[in-house]
Amino acid sequence: MAAASFTGLALVIRTSLAMMVAQAECIRMLKALADETRWQIVRELLERTLTISELTRRLGLTQYNVSKHVRILREAGIVTTEKEGKNLNCTVDPGLKQRIARNKNQLDLGCCTFRFD
Repeated sequence: MAAASFTGLALVIRTSLAMMVAQAECIRMLKALADETRWQIVRELLERTLTISELTRRLGLTQYNVSKHVRILREAGIVTTEKEGKNLNCTVDPGLKQRIARNKNQLDLGCCTFRFD
């Protein structure tokens, strides 16, 4: 009987840990996508890979501000970057891009859904 209780407890702990990890991912993404500029950057990058300079021109912002927003998106796991010479190429994380594409341009975080139209 004690073994069955222990197994049930382990299942509850694993489930709780999985929920905490999902909640942490949700919070991280919500914080990153809460800013209109970062939202615009993600929409631009869903269409194609762009450099910081290209994003600066498209959004009409300073290079400093674009770099700051891209860093926040990268830390949230939304954007990946790759240095190529003097340029920093930015793109939406491939796994995240697939998730969005599978859900008809929607990102479902469980707690909420974002539409990228």
